[in-house]
Amino acid sequence: MKGKEIAYLAVSLCLLSSFLIKPAAAGPSPNKRSDNKKEHCNKTVEIYEDVSSPEVTPENVGKPMTCWYRFRSFRGTPKDWILRIKFNKFKVGRLVNASHCEGGYMQIVDGNAKTDVSNRKEPGLFCGESEQPQIFMSETSFVKVLFHSDNFTDQTYFSFDTKAEQQLVVYLRYGQHPELYPNRRGEVVHGSYCERIFRDCRLQTCYVQSPAYPGVYPRNLHCRYYLNTRLPFIKLYIENEEFNIDGQRCENIMTCPMRPISSGQENCPYDYIKIYDGKNEFSPIIGTFCGMGKFPYSIIGTSQDLFVEFVSSPAGPMLNTGFHFNVGNWPGHVDTAGSRNGTCDWLLSSESLRASGDSEGIFLSVAHWYPPHTSCTYLMQGEEGEIVRLYFPSFRINRIESPIQPIEGDCGESLTLYDASWPDDSKIIKTFCDTFSKAMEKHDFVSTGNALFVRFESKTGSYSGSSLYYWAHYDFFNNTKLGEPVPGKACDEVFASWRQSKGYLRSPLNTLVYKQGTASEDVQCLYRFVTDKRLFARVILTVKSMNFKEHPYNPGPCSNCIEDRVDKLLVWEPLPPGVNSTVNPLPLSKAVQNGDATCFCDKLPQPKQIISKGEQLNLQLIVDQAHSALSYFKHSAPLFEASYEFVHGPLCGPPIIQPVIDGEIHYPYYEAIGYVEPPKSIRCIWEIKVNRDRDLWLHFERTKFASKYCDDGIIDLFLKGKTDPYLSICGENVSMIKELPILSAAELSPDGNNPSITIQFVGRTSPTRAAFKIAWTELFHLPRNQDGSLMSSRLTEGGDPNSVEGCEFSCPGDQGLCIPTRLVCNGVVNCPNVTGAKATDLSDEAEELCRKETMPEINLNLLYGVAGLIVLLTCSCCLWLCRRCYKCCCSDDDDDD
Repeated sequence: MKGKEIAYLAVSLCLLSSFLIKPAAAGPSPNKRSDNKKEHCNKTVEIYEDVSSPEVTPENVGKPMTCWYRFRSFRGTPKDWILRIKFNKFKVGRLVNASHCEGGYMQIVDGNAKTDVSNRKEPGLFCGESEQPQIFMSETSFVKVLFHSDNFTDQTYFSFDTKAEQQLVVYLRYGQHPELYPNRRGEVVHGSYCERIFRDCRLQTCYVQSPAYPGVYPRNLHCRYYLNTRLPFIKLYIENEEFNIDGQRCENIMTCPMRPISSGQENCPYDYIKIYDGKNEFSPIIGTFCGMGKFPYSIIGTSQDLFVEFVSSPAGPMLNTGFHFNVGNWPGHVDTAGSRNGTCDWLLSSESLRASGDSEGIFLSVAHWYPPHTSCTYLMQGEEGEIVRLYFPSFRINRIESPIQPIEGDCGESLTLYDASWPDDSKIIKTFCDTFSKAMEKHDFVSTGNALFVRFESKTGSYSGSSLYYWAHYDFFNNTKLGEPVPGKACDEVFASWRQSKGYLRSPLNTLVYKQGTASEDVQCLYRFVTDKRLFARVILTVKSMNFKEHPYNPGPCSNCIEDRVDKLLVWEPLPPGVNSTVNPLPLSKAVQNGDATCFCDKLPQPKQIISKGEQLNLQLIVDQAHSALSYFKHSAPLFEASYEFVHGPLCGPPIIQPVIDGEIHYPYYEAIGYVEPPKSIRCIWEIKVNRDRDLWLHFERTKFASKYCDDGIIDLFLKGKTDPYLSICGENVSMIKELPILSAAELSPDGNNPSITIQFVGRTSPTRAAFKIAWTELFHLPRNQDGSLMSSRLTEGGDPNSVEGCEFSCPGDQGLCIPTRLVCNGVVNCPNVTGAKATDLSDEAEELCRKETMPEINLNLLYGVAGLIVLLTCSCCLWLCRRCYKCCCSDDDDDD
């Protein structure tokens, strides 16, 4: 058998033998025995022996009397046995002013010099009257009770009995399985009666109790309890037990009212428990409590430590049973990625969040005690260009349950969100109040700038945390706009040429836009490119890559980009070329309807380039709201990447040339030379539109490049629908311009619509040193007969250019090329150099042709004109001289008279 079981058996046998022997012995009757007990005083009594006050006799009445009783423990009784002393009735002395005993008292000495704990030096005094049984449960197995009366009469009496109990039996004190938790009531500080240390407290492992609990506590106590948990926030609470510290302080329990639980030193002048938020008595005081009843609060500290002080007055009634607290920690602690100033003022920066390695930061409602008029703040501070999102996965709003200073009226506690870095009342996003607000869970509160400020305010204070219970998450999003942001739009941007002539763009860096849309609307981001013809006349947009995820509800390839329910990019020109910007822009729906929108939805095998015809270009990103948040929220990879460049400055001249029979492009454009600052580089793009069914012959004149290197300057010719140049000319191959081929109508318009050719000049070094003239002529082929011979018809300029009415001038060669007569001998070669020309065929600028047909007519007209002018001038001079002479003669005659 174990030692405890052997000891328990020995005590039981001893008790049994005593009961068996006493009845058999010849002795007095029970009444007689009771009388004998009254005659005994100042003695050691056996456990389980009934003790009563001495009988009043003529010898002791009215005289002082002192009686003590020491309880004898059984031999071999282990230390884990305690004594339960039940005072059946008690009336000794009188409690005066609730502070000292008059006329008599009782002392209970718990322990001696040999026990671990003892109050023998200052045991305190009990006095007054108690008609109801009161129990004292010792801390040790050695107890001494002393009664004293200044004037012993029949009004001084007491009666008590005792029994020994093992710790395993006293559940209310030691709890279940005390052998597993030997320090459940704390480690006793050597030499003290009730100073205890509690380490690493967890649920049901630490019992903070008044001495002698669950019986009445001794007097003249000054107990100190050092409480500690592994994690904050340490919590001190009472489950089902009653709290009774100085709940009654008077002589007669029948006429003594119960004092409700009170707080404050002024309300608890005698017995009280004082709780400190820290390791010792120098820590902030949470509260001072006394009274009787259900303790309404859980006390939650701000750290892992609490210090509890229990004081009982030197004298008092035998009425109050003390307290039993459990210790744990409130499961509301998280490691917040930020810095704290004081108890609850936090700076939560994006830098700290990144350093923690977490994508979201967390902070909780105030879970610990706080005094009235407390203000706790949380500043979520991002870097330049960032915005802040705050949401509450869990949010409950309750009435204030543990106020320190109750108030009347609404909003004793509030939580306010500010779209600012400080509590700016003009930028309040939302205020939650404990009395009338509704919690908003999983709702995103987003700042417009790089800071969001949250302030919790409490007028009442609380012992156990906020009535607004929330679990807050925050994160930061890069809201940098590569262009100019559009007010009121989440992701729209404007790229203006007067701010930056070229640059990079991508899908929103702020992926929160994919989560903020409504369920009925797709996520749409509009990128506008705007210029002015005084700066540039065109926009080049190059879509470099697209990385759309597969639509979870519409898998498969993108067959109809515009109509399909897919993520896409749409490009269109909101204004036709040359139209004033004050005109209402063309909406996307109209552009789609007109077939003027370009749509992309699949991954690009190579970059796609779009060149505007006018001064504006729009790019719109459309993401299906059905999966935008799931697919792209916090998805760092861009959905698309593109670049833009504003080109075709004033030195380039008009960007689009409408169909004409002949035309010229001059670079630099003479009209712009006087007011344009020479650029460091330039890119000109001309679109030459051609009449249908016409060939085109280009020829260069006075061509000069800045250097012979193609990297410094180059001219590229692009056929319609081609991305690679048809012909490139630079300083290295400038001689090629002497033998340029004729561009056929089929090459100019592969699809049969709107024939044109694009010419691009890129000057990267000293573009103003380059100069050239590009002339062109539209050519018409005479139809052929069935035998292959050319039809004899004429080409005229009047009427429909597509109608064949004749050929005014036939160019040399057998291709049947025709030009109008007005282009003959106009100083520009309009007929190309072709093979198969006969020796007798003359070019449109042949010297023989121009001298024979043009020169005589021109000289005759000039002769007639000059002759007429001379005659007119001669007549005018003669008339003027005659009038002058006449005036002079008349003047002389008048003088002679």
